[in-house]
Amino acid sequence: MTTHTAVRTRFAPSPTGFLHLGGARTALFSWAFARHHKGTFVLRIEDTDLERSTPEAVQAILDGMQWLGLTPDEGPFYQMQRMDRYREVIARMLEEGTAYYCYCTPEEVDAMRERARAAGLKPRYDGTWRPEPGKTLPPVPADRRPVVRFRNPQDGVTGWNDLVKGPISFDNSELDDLIIARPDGTPTYNFCVVVDDWDMRITHVIRGDDHVNNTPRQINILRALGTEPPVYGHVPMILGPDGEKLSKRHGAVSVMEYDKAGYLPEAMINYLARLGWSHGNDELFTREQLIEWFDASNLTKSAAQWDPKKLNWVNAHYIKNTADAELARRVAPRISARGGNPEAVDLTAVMALLKDRAETLNDLAEGALLFCAPFTGPDAELLQAHVDDDARTLLADFAAQARALPEWNTEAIDALIKSVLATHGVKMPKLGIPLRVVVTGRKQTPSIGAVLAILGRDTVLQRLAAV
Repeated sequence: MTTHTAVRTRFAPSPTGFLHLGGARTALFSWAFARHHKGTFVLRIEDTDLERSTPEAVQAILDGMQWLGLTPDEGPFYQMQRMDRYREVIARMLEEGTAYYCYCTPEEVDAMRERARAAGLKPRYDGTWRPEPGKTLPPVPADRRPVVRFRNPQDGVTGWNDLVKGPISFDNSELDDLIIARPDGTPTYNFCVVVDDWDMRITHVIRGDDHVNNTPRQINILRALGTEPPVYGHVPMILGPDGEKLSKRHGAVSVMEYDKAGYLPEAMINYLARLGWSHGNDELFTREQLIEWFDASNLTKSAAQWDPKKLNWVNAHYIKNTADAELARRVAPRISARGGNPEAVDLTAVMALLKDRAETLNDLAEGALLFCAPFTGPDAELLQAHVDDDARTLLADFAAQARALPEWNTEAIDALIKSVLATHGVKMPKLGIPLRVVVTGRKQTPSIGAVLAILGRDTVLQRLAAV
Protein backbone atom coordinates (compact mmCIF):
# COMPACT_ATOMS: atom_id res chain seq x y z
CA MET A 1 0.00 0.00 0.00
CA THR A 2 1.54 3.28 -1.09
CA THR A 3 -0.88 5.85 0.31
CA HIS A 4 0.56 8.33 2.83
CA THR A 5 -2.74 9.15 4.54
CA ALA A 6 -3.82 7.22 7.62
CA VAL A 7 -6.02 4.26 6.70
CA ARG A 8 -9.72 4.72 7.46
CA THR A 9 -12.17 1.89 6.66
CA ARG A 10 -15.89 1.60 7.31
CA PHE A 11 -18.61 -0.98 7.73
CA ALA A 12 -21.96 0.42 6.63
CA PRO A 13 -24.86 -2.02 7.06
CA SER A 14 -28.51 -1.21 6.34
CA PRO A 15 -30.65 -2.07 9.39
CA THR A 16 -33.32 -3.94 7.45
CA GLY A 17 -32.50 -7.24 9.18
CA PHE A 18 -29.93 -8.89 11.44
CA LEU A 19 -26.17 -9.01 10.96
CA HIS A 20 -25.76 -12.08 8.72
CA LEU A 21 -22.62 -14.00 7.82
CA GLY A 22 -21.80 -12.00 4.67
CA GLY A 23 -22.12 -8.72 6.55
CA ALA A 24 -20.11 -10.03 9.49
CA ARG A 25 -17.30 -11.07 7.15
CA THR A 26 -17.28 -7.65 5.43
CA ALA A 27 -17.10 -6.01 8.85
CA LEU A 28 -14.27 -8.36 9.85
CA PHE A 29 -12.21 -7.65 6.71
CA SER A 30 -12.67 -3.86 7.10
CA TRP A 31 -11.79 -4.06 10.80
CA ALA A 32 -8.73 -6.29 10.22
CA PHE A 33 -7.46 -4.04 7.39
CA ALA A 34 -7.72 -0.96 9.63
CA ARG A 35 -6.04 -2.76 12.56
CA HIS A 36 -3.24 -4.12 10.35
CA HIS A 37 -2.44 -0.61 9.07
CA LYS A 38 -2.92 0.97 12.54
CA GLY A 39 -5.81 2.93 11.06
CA THR A 40 -9.39 3.75 12.06
CA PHE A 41 -12.47 1.54 11.71
CA VAL A 42 -15.77 3.43 11.37
CA LEU A 43 -19.27 2.00 11.89
CA ARG A 44 -22.07 3.68 9.93
CA ILE A 45 -25.72 2.66 9.97
CA GLU A 46 -27.36 3.33 6.59
CA ASP A 47 -30.93 3.74 7.83
CA THR A 48 -32.48 5.84 5.03
CA ASP A 49 -34.84 3.02 3.96
CA LEU A 50 -37.54 4.15 6.39
CA GLU A 51 -40.02 1.45 5.40
CA ARG A 52 -37.65 -1.42 6.20
CA SER A 53 -35.23 -0.04 8.81
CA THR A 54 -36.12 -0.86 12.41
CA PRO A 55 -34.57 -0.08 15.82
CA GLU A 56 -34.56 -3.87 16.48
CA ALA A 57 -32.43 -4.44 13.38
CA VAL A 58 -30.01 -1.68 14.46
CA GLN A 59 -29.69 -3.38 17.86
CA ALA A 60 -29.19 -6.79 16.22
CA ILE A 61 -26.28 -5.36 14.19
CA LEU A 62 -24.69 -3.72 17.24
CA ASP A 63 -25.12 -6.96 19.26
CA GLY A 64 -23.52 -9.01 16.48
CA MET A 65 -20.54 -6.65 16.22
CA GLN A 66 -20.10 -6.67 19.99
CA TRP A 67 -20.26 -10.47 20.19
CA LEU A 68 -17.59 -10.78 17.49
CA GLY A 69 -15.46 -8.15 19.23
CA LEU A 70 -15.37 -5.87 16.16
CA THR A 71 -15.37 -2.64 18.12
CA PRO A 72 -15.47 0.50 15.95
CA ASP A 73 -13.08 3.39 16.66
CA GLU A 74 -15.73 5.88 15.54
CA GLY A 75 -19.52 5.61 15.35
CA PRO A 76 -22.07 4.29 15.02
CA PHE A 77 -23.11 7.20 12.80
CA TYR A 78 -26.71 7.24 11.51
CA GLN A 79 -27.57 8.59 8.05
CA MET A 80 -31.00 9.80 9.20
CA GLN A 81 -29.19 12.21 11.55
CA ARG A 82 -27.21 13.66 8.63
CA MET A 83 -30.09 14.77 6.35
CA ASP A 84 -29.22 18.48 6.62
CA ARG A 85 -25.69 17.76 5.43
CA TYR A 86 -26.94 15.80 2.36
CA ARG A 87 -29.36 18.60 1.44
CA GLU A 88 -26.56 21.14 1.76
CA VAL A 89 -24.36 19.16 -0.69
CA ILE A 90 -27.27 18.70 -3.13
CA ALA A 91 -27.96 22.47 -3.08
CA ARG A 92 -24.28 23.10 -3.83
CA MET A 93 -24.31 20.65 -6.75
CA LEU A 94 -27.46 22.24 -8.22
CA GLU A 95 -25.74 25.61 -7.98
CA GLU A 96 -22.54 24.34 -9.62
CA GLY A 97 -24.44 22.50 -12.37
CA THR A 98 -23.21 19.00 -11.44
CA ALA A 99 -26.84 18.11 -10.63
CA TYR A 100 -30.20 19.22 -12.08
CA TYR A 101 -33.95 18.98 -11.53
CA CYS A 102 -35.82 16.39 -13.59
CA TYR A 103 -39.63 16.52 -13.85
CA CYS A 104 -40.18 13.20 -15.68
CA THR A 105 -42.66 10.85 -14.05
CA PRO A 106 -41.55 7.26 -13.31
CA GLU A 107 -43.94 6.15 -16.11
CA GLU A 108 -42.21 8.46 -18.61
CA VAL A 109 -38.79 7.11 -17.59
CA ASP A 110 -40.07 3.52 -17.98
CA ALA A 111 -41.28 4.39 -21.49
CA MET A 112 -37.83 5.85 -22.37
CA ARG A 113 -36.20 2.63 -21.20
CA GLU A 114 -38.61 0.52 -23.25
CA ARG A 115 -37.86 2.58 -26.38
CA ALA A 116 -34.12 2.14 -25.81
CA ARG A 117 -34.58 -1.61 -25.36
CA ALA A 118 -36.63 -1.86 -28.54
CA ALA A 119 -33.83 -0.05 -30.41
CA GLY A 120 -31.28 -2.52 -29.00
CA LEU A 121 -29.69 0.10 -26.72
CA LYS A 122 -28.96 0.02 -22.99
CA PRO A 123 -32.18 1.01 -21.17
CA ARG A 124 -31.53 4.35 -19.48
CA TYR A 125 -32.88 7.84 -18.81
CA ASP A 126 -32.57 9.86 -22.03
CA GLY A 127 -31.52 13.21 -20.54
CA THR A 128 -34.78 15.10 -21.30
CA TRP A 129 -34.14 17.57 -18.45
CA ARG A 130 -30.33 17.56 -18.61
CA PRO A 131 -29.20 21.14 -19.28
CA GLU A 132 -26.83 21.49 -22.24
CA PRO A 133 -25.52 24.62 -23.97
CA GLY A 134 -28.09 25.78 -26.57
CA LYS A 135 -30.69 23.19 -25.50
CA THR A 136 -34.23 24.32 -24.72
CA LEU A 137 -35.75 22.43 -21.81
CA PRO A 138 -39.47 21.53 -21.74
CA PRO A 139 -41.82 23.83 -19.78
CA VAL A 140 -41.84 23.01 -16.05
CA PRO A 141 -45.08 21.17 -15.13
CA ALA A 142 -46.92 23.10 -12.41
CA ASP A 143 -48.31 20.03 -10.63
CA ARG A 144 -45.11 18.05 -10.25
CA ARG A 145 -42.28 17.88 -7.74
CA PRO A 146 -38.95 17.10 -9.41
CA VAL A 147 -36.25 14.58 -8.55
CA VAL A 148 -32.62 15.72 -8.54
CA ARG A 149 -30.33 13.88 -10.94
CA PHE A 150 -26.53 13.77 -10.97
CA ARG A 151 -25.03 15.02 -14.21
CA ASN A 152 -22.86 12.02 -15.04
CA PRO A 153 -19.99 12.50 -17.56
CA GLN A 154 -21.17 11.29 -20.98
CA ASP A 155 -17.85 10.35 -22.49
CA GLY A 156 -14.70 8.59 -21.33
CA VAL A 157 -14.33 5.70 -18.93
CA THR A 158 -14.59 5.41 -15.16
CA GLY A 159 -12.26 2.79 -13.79
CA TRP A 160 -10.39 1.78 -10.66
CA ASN A 161 -7.86 -0.81 -9.61
CA ASP A 162 -9.88 -3.05 -7.32
CA LEU A 163 -8.05 -4.44 -4.27
CA VAL A 164 -9.58 -7.86 -4.96
CA LYS A 165 -10.55 -8.03 -8.62
CA GLY A 166 -7.84 -5.88 -10.23
CA PRO A 167 -8.64 -3.27 -12.92
CA ILE A 168 -12.38 -2.65 -13.57
CA SER A 169 -13.82 0.00 -15.89
CA PHE A 170 -17.20 1.21 -17.18
CA ASP A 171 -17.99 3.41 -20.18
CA ASN A 172 -19.60 6.59 -18.88
CA SER A 173 -21.99 6.47 -21.83
CA GLU A 174 -23.59 3.41 -20.22
CA LEU A 175 -24.18 5.06 -16.84
CA ASP A 176 -27.45 6.86 -16.14
CA ASP A 177 -27.79 10.34 -14.69
CA LEU A 178 -28.83 8.72 -11.47
CA ILE A 179 -31.38 10.20 -9.08
CA ILE A 180 -29.67 11.65 -5.98
CA ALA A 181 -32.80 13.11 -4.32
CA ARG A 182 -36.42 11.93 -4.48
CA PRO A 183 -39.41 14.24 -5.09
CA ASP A 184 -39.83 14.73 -1.33
CA GLY A 185 -36.20 15.86 -1.09
CA THR A 186 -34.83 12.75 0.65
CA PRO A 187 -31.43 11.73 -0.73
CA THR A 188 -30.87 8.29 -2.27
CA TYR A 189 -28.57 5.51 -1.10
CA ASN A 190 -25.74 6.03 -3.61
CA PHE A 191 -25.61 9.75 -2.81
CA CYS A 192 -25.60 9.39 0.99
CA VAL A 193 -22.80 6.81 0.78
CA VAL A 194 -20.66 9.21 -1.24
CA VAL A 195 -21.12 12.17 1.12
CA ASP A 196 -20.46 9.94 4.15
CA ASP A 197 -17.28 8.46 2.67
CA TRP A 198 -16.13 11.99 1.80
CA ASP A 199 -16.95 13.55 5.19
CA MET A 200 -15.58 10.58 7.14
CA ARG A 201 -12.34 10.64 5.09
CA ILE A 202 -12.66 6.94 4.22
CA THR A 203 -9.52 5.76 2.41
CA HIS A 204 -10.46 2.10 1.74
CA VAL A 205 -13.85 0.54 1.09
CA ILE A 206 -14.05 -3.25 1.38
CA ARG A 207 -17.54 -4.53 0.54
CA GLY A 208 -19.47 -7.27 -1.25
CA ASP A 209 -19.16 -7.55 -5.03
CA ASP A 210 -22.90 -6.88 -5.38
CA HIS A 211 -21.78 -3.22 -5.10
CA VAL A 212 -19.50 -3.26 -8.16
CA ASN A 213 -22.13 -1.54 -10.35
CA ASN A 214 -22.59 1.24 -7.77
CA THR A 215 -18.87 2.04 -7.67
CA PRO A 216 -18.43 3.97 -10.99
CA ARG A 217 -21.46 6.14 -10.10
CA GLN A 218 -20.04 6.84 -6.64
CA ILE A 219 -16.59 7.63 -8.08
CA ASN A 220 -18.10 10.12 -10.55
CA ILE A 221 -20.08 11.91 -7.82
CA LEU A 222 -16.97 12.12 -5.60
CA ARG A 223 -14.99 13.61 -8.49
CA ALA A 224 -17.80 16.10 -9.16
CA LEU A 225 -17.46 17.13 -5.50
CA GLY A 226 -13.76 17.76 -6.12
CA THR A 227 -12.34 14.90 -4.08
CA GLU A 228 -10.45 11.69 -4.83
CA PRO A 229 -12.39 8.44 -4.32
CA PRO A 230 -11.21 5.83 -1.80
CA VAL A 231 -9.52 2.58 -2.81
CA TYR A 232 -12.23 -0.05 -3.42
CA GLY A 233 -12.10 -3.80 -2.87
CA HIS A 234 -15.09 -6.00 -3.75
CA VAL A 235 -15.14 -9.44 -2.13
CA PRO A 236 -17.10 -12.29 -3.76
CA MET A 237 -20.16 -13.60 -1.96
CA ILE A 238 -20.28 -16.65 0.32
CA LEU A 239 -21.92 -19.71 -1.24
CA GLY A 240 -23.69 -22.53 0.56
CA PRO A 241 -22.18 -26.04 0.73
CA ASP A 242 -24.16 -26.88 -2.46
CA GLY A 243 -22.60 -24.00 -4.41
CA GLU A 244 -25.83 -21.98 -4.38
CA LYS A 245 -26.16 -18.49 -2.88
CA LEU A 246 -26.09 -18.71 0.92
CA SER A 247 -29.65 -18.83 2.24
CA LYS A 248 -31.48 -19.48 5.50
CA ARG A 249 -31.40 -23.24 4.98
CA HIS A 250 -27.58 -23.11 4.82
CA GLY A 251 -27.31 -21.12 8.02
CA ALA A 252 -27.59 -17.58 6.62
CA VAL A 253 -29.10 -16.46 9.88
CA SER A 254 -28.13 -13.76 12.36
CA VAL A 255 -24.62 -14.26 13.72
CA MET A 256 -26.29 -14.18 17.16
CA GLU A 257 -27.92 -17.52 16.27
CA TYR A 258 -24.39 -18.95 16.27
CA ASP A 259 -23.94 -17.59 19.78
CA LYS A 260 -27.18 -19.36 20.79
CA ALA A 261 -25.98 -22.57 19.09
CA GLY A 262 -22.84 -22.57 21.23
CA TYR A 263 -20.10 -21.23 18.96
CA LEU A 264 -17.26 -19.17 20.41
CA PRO A 265 -16.80 -15.71 18.88
CA GLU A 266 -13.04 -16.40 18.55
CA ALA A 267 -13.81 -19.49 16.44
CA MET A 268 -16.32 -17.57 14.33
CA ILE A 269 -13.74 -14.84 13.62
CA ASN A 270 -11.14 -17.45 12.64
CA TYR A 271 -13.58 -19.32 10.39
CA LEU A 272 -15.05 -16.19 8.74
CA ALA A 273 -11.57 -14.81 8.05
CA ARG A 274 -10.74 -17.95 6.05
CA LEU A 275 -13.80 -17.47 3.82
CA GLY A 276 -12.17 -15.45 1.08
CA TRP A 277 -8.80 -14.69 2.68
CA SER A 278 -5.80 -16.85 3.41
CA HIS A 279 -2.32 -16.79 4.87
CA GLY A 280 -0.38 -19.69 3.38
CA ASN A 281 -1.92 -22.94 4.63
CA ASP A 282 -2.76 -21.60 8.09
CA GLU A 283 -6.25 -22.74 9.11
CA LEU A 284 -6.12 -21.80 12.79
CA PHE A 285 -4.86 -18.46 14.04
CA THR A 286 -5.47 -15.96 16.80
CA ARG A 287 -7.05 -12.53 16.40
CA GLU A 288 -3.56 -11.02 16.90
CA GLN A 289 -2.13 -13.16 14.08
CA LEU A 290 -5.03 -12.17 11.81
CA ILE A 291 -4.27 -8.48 12.41
CA GLU A 292 -0.55 -9.03 11.82
CA TRP A 293 -1.08 -11.00 8.59
CA PHE A 294 -4.16 -9.35 7.10
CA ASP A 295 -3.39 -7.77 3.77
CA ALA A 296 -5.81 -7.18 0.93
CA SER A 297 -3.42 -8.92 -1.49
CA ASN A 298 -4.47 -12.23 0.08
CA LEU A 299 -8.21 -11.72 -0.53
CA THR A 300 -9.43 -14.30 -3.05
CA LYS A 301 -11.24 -13.52 -6.30
CA SER A 302 -13.43 -16.63 -6.21
CA ALA A 303 -16.53 -17.14 -4.07
CA ALA A 304 -15.99 -18.85 -0.71
CA GLN A 305 -18.02 -21.86 0.37
CA TRP A 306 -19.69 -22.14 3.76
CA ASP A 307 -18.87 -25.47 5.40
CA PRO A 308 -20.65 -26.19 8.72
CA LYS A 309 -18.42 -29.23 9.39
CA LYS A 310 -15.31 -27.08 9.07
CA LEU A 311 -16.83 -24.47 11.40
CA ASN A 312 -17.49 -27.23 13.97
CA TRP A 313 -13.88 -28.42 13.65
CA VAL A 314 -12.59 -24.88 14.24
CA ASN A 315 -14.96 -24.39 17.18
CA ALA A 316 -13.90 -27.73 18.74
CA HIS A 317 -10.26 -26.55 18.52
CA TYR A 318 -11.08 -23.31 20.34
CA ILE A 319 -13.08 -25.15 23.02
CA LYS A 320 -10.14 -27.50 23.66
CA ASN A 321 -7.83 -24.49 24.00
CA THR A 322 -10.06 -22.47 26.32
CA ALA A 323 -9.29 -22.62 30.06
CA ASP A 324 -11.64 -24.94 31.98
CA ALA A 325 -12.75 -22.16 34.36
CA GLU A 326 -13.57 -19.86 31.42
CA LEU A 327 -15.59 -22.64 29.76
CA ALA A 328 -17.45 -23.19 33.04
CA ARG A 329 -18.33 -19.47 33.11
CA ARG A 330 -19.64 -19.54 29.54
CA VAL A 331 -21.53 -22.83 29.88
CA ALA A 332 -23.20 -22.20 33.28
CA PRO A 333 -26.11 -20.11 31.85
CA ARG A 334 -26.71 -22.79 29.19
CA ILE A 335 -26.97 -25.47 31.91
CA SER A 336 -29.46 -23.33 33.86
CA ALA A 337 -31.51 -22.85 30.66
CA ARG A 338 -31.74 -26.65 30.38
CA GLY A 339 -33.05 -27.01 33.94
CA GLY A 340 -29.73 -27.99 35.53
CA ASN A 341 -27.96 -26.44 38.50
CA PRO A 342 -24.41 -25.43 37.50
CA GLU A 343 -23.50 -24.96 41.17
CA ALA A 344 -24.34 -28.54 42.12
CA VAL A 345 -20.87 -29.69 41.15
CA ASP A 346 -17.30 -28.54 40.40
CA LEU A 347 -18.13 -27.28 36.91
CA THR A 348 -14.47 -26.58 36.06
CA ALA A 349 -13.70 -30.28 36.56
CA VAL A 350 -16.71 -31.20 34.41
CA MET A 351 -15.41 -28.99 31.57
CA ALA A 352 -11.96 -30.61 31.83
CA LEU A 353 -13.63 -34.00 31.46
CA LEU A 354 -15.93 -33.12 28.55
CA LYS A 355 -14.15 -30.53 26.43
CA ASP A 356 -12.00 -32.85 24.30
CA ARG A 357 -15.10 -34.36 22.71
CA ALA A 358 -17.34 -31.28 22.41
CA GLU A 359 -17.90 -29.26 19.22
CA THR A 360 -20.04 -26.51 20.80
CA LEU A 361 -20.78 -24.96 24.19
CA ASN A 362 -24.24 -26.54 23.90
CA ASP A 363 -22.59 -29.99 23.66
CA LEU A 364 -20.81 -29.14 26.93
CA ALA A 365 -24.06 -27.99 28.56
CA GLU A 366 -25.85 -31.19 27.50
CA GLY A 367 -22.95 -33.32 28.76
CA ALA A 368 -22.83 -31.42 32.07
CA LEU A 369 -26.46 -32.34 32.82
CA LEU A 370 -25.10 -35.75 33.86
CA PHE A 371 -23.78 -33.90 36.93
CA CYS A 372 -26.08 -30.88 37.18
CA ALA A 373 -29.59 -32.18 36.44
CA PRO A 374 -31.82 -33.55 39.24
CA PHE A 375 -31.09 -37.31 39.58
CA THR A 376 -34.06 -39.61 39.05
CA GLY A 377 -32.28 -42.97 39.16
CA PRO A 378 -32.19 -45.65 36.47
CA ASP A 379 -35.49 -46.87 35.02
CA ALA A 380 -36.64 -50.44 35.75
CA GLU A 381 -35.88 -51.67 32.25
CA LEU A 382 -32.27 -50.46 32.37
CA LEU A 383 -31.79 -51.97 35.84
CA GLN A 384 -33.24 -55.32 34.79
CA ALA A 385 -31.07 -55.45 31.65
CA HIS A 386 -27.75 -54.66 33.37
CA VAL A 387 -27.95 -55.20 37.15
CA ASP A 388 -28.35 -58.89 38.03
CA ASP A 389 -27.27 -60.70 41.24
CA ASP A 390 -23.66 -61.05 40.06
CA ALA A 391 -23.54 -57.32 39.35
CA ARG A 392 -24.99 -56.53 42.82
CA THR A 393 -22.21 -58.61 44.45
CA LEU A 394 -19.56 -56.61 42.50
CA LEU A 395 -21.25 -53.28 43.34
CA ALA A 396 -21.49 -54.18 47.05
CA ASP A 397 -17.76 -55.03 47.13
CA PHE A 398 -16.93 -51.80 45.26
CA ALA A 399 -19.09 -49.73 47.66
CA ALA A 400 -17.53 -51.27 50.78
CA GLN A 401 -13.99 -50.54 49.58
CA ALA A 402 -14.95 -47.08 48.18
CA ARG A 403 -16.11 -46.05 51.67
CA ALA A 404 -12.62 -46.82 53.02
CA LEU A 405 -10.56 -45.11 50.24
CA PRO A 406 -8.16 -42.58 51.83
CA GLU A 407 -8.33 -40.31 48.71
CA TRP A 408 -11.37 -39.71 46.47
CA ASN A 409 -9.96 -38.92 43.04
CA THR A 410 -9.91 -40.43 39.54
CA GLU A 411 -6.65 -42.33 40.05
CA ALA A 412 -7.76 -43.90 43.33
CA ILE A 413 -11.18 -44.88 41.90
CA ASP A 414 -9.64 -46.39 38.73
CA ALA A 415 -7.23 -48.42 40.88
CA LEU A 416 -10.12 -49.65 43.05
CA ILE A 417 -12.14 -50.73 39.98
CA LYS A 418 -9.12 -52.72 38.69
CA SER A 419 -8.68 -54.37 42.09
CA VAL A 420 -12.37 -55.44 42.29
CA LEU A 421 -12.21 -56.85 38.73
CA ALA A 422 -9.05 -58.84 39.60
CA THR A 423 -10.52 -60.19 42.84
CA HIS A 424 -13.64 -61.49 41.08
CA GLY A 425 -11.86 -62.52 37.88
CA VAL A 426 -14.17 -60.50 35.55
CA LYS A 427 -13.73 -58.03 32.69
CA MET A 428 -14.47 -54.27 32.88
CA PRO A 429 -18.03 -54.30 31.39
CA LYS A 430 -19.23 -56.62 34.19
CA LEU A 431 -18.64 -53.83 36.73
CA GLY A 432 -18.40 -50.71 34.56
CA ILE A 433 -21.88 -50.90 32.99
CA PRO A 434 -23.82 -51.68 36.22
CA LEU A 435 -21.84 -48.94 38.00
CA ARG A 436 -22.78 -46.40 35.30
CA VAL A 437 -26.45 -47.47 35.28
CA VAL A 438 -26.88 -47.29 39.07
CA VAL A 439 -24.88 -44.10 39.72
CA THR A 440 -25.81 -42.03 36.63
CA GLY A 441 -28.98 -43.67 35.28
CA ARG A 442 -27.21 -44.05 31.91
CA LYS A 443 -25.46 -46.92 30.17
CA GLN A 444 -22.86 -44.63 28.55
CA THR A 445 -20.84 -41.85 30.16
CA PRO A 446 -17.33 -40.44 29.93
CA SER A 447 -14.59 -42.32 31.83
CA ILE A 448 -16.38 -43.78 34.87
CA GLY A 449 -13.54 -43.10 37.34
CA ALA A 450 -13.57 -39.39 36.44
CA VAL A 451 -17.38 -39.25 36.58
CA LEU A 452 -17.47 -40.80 40.11
CA ALA A 453 -14.69 -38.47 41.27
CA ILE A 454 -16.68 -35.40 40.20
CA LEU A 455 -19.99 -36.67 41.64
CA GLY A 456 -18.32 -37.09 45.05
CA ARG A 457 -18.06 -40.03 47.42
CA ASP A 458 -21.29 -39.30 49.39
CA THR A 459 -23.44 -39.08 46.26
CA VAL A 460 -21.93 -42.25 44.76
CA LEU A 461 -22.39 -44.31 47.97
CA GLN A 462 -25.92 -43.01 48.43
CA ARG A 463 -26.91 -44.05 44.88
CA LEU A 464 -25.26 -47.46 45.25
CA ALA A 465 -27.10 -48.03 48.56
CA ALA A 466 -30.42 -47.35 46.80
CA VAL A 467 -30.07 -50.60 44.80
